Amino acid sequence: MNYRLPKSERLHADKLIKELFNEGSSFFLYPFKVQFFVKKDQGTGTSQVLFSVSKKKIKKAVGRNFVKRRMREAYRLNKSLIPSSAPNMSIGLIYVSSDLMEFSEIQTKITLVLKKIASIVSENQHKHE
Repeated sequence: MNYRLPKSERLHADKLIKELFNEGSSFFLYPFKVQFFVKKDQGTGTSQVLFSVSKKKIKKAVGRNFVKRRMREAYRLNKSLIPSSAPNMSIGLIYVSSDLMEFSEIQTKITLVLKKIASIVSENQHKHE
């Protein structure tokens, strides 16, 4: 079980971030707007993730960092929900609530988000087979 979240699993390349927002699909699962994009080359690379917290909703950087830490932690513990058969993916998790949620709540929602992404991806894989 790999519980780490190394830089290679963080989405930081401008080009990929643009691609995620321009070509990716999105859905909304409170408190997250989730943007995801399955990369064309079905490489064996890991999925990369980006965490963002709305400045409009949470004014103080301290609050935003606090939420991001909780999001990263919840993702790190549950990223195994994304099936390893899933191709390279870019995932953007955008927190749009103005409340600082409890970790347990954020973790529950991120688990739901990852399960939903996994089911969408597996449905799409079956369509292409």
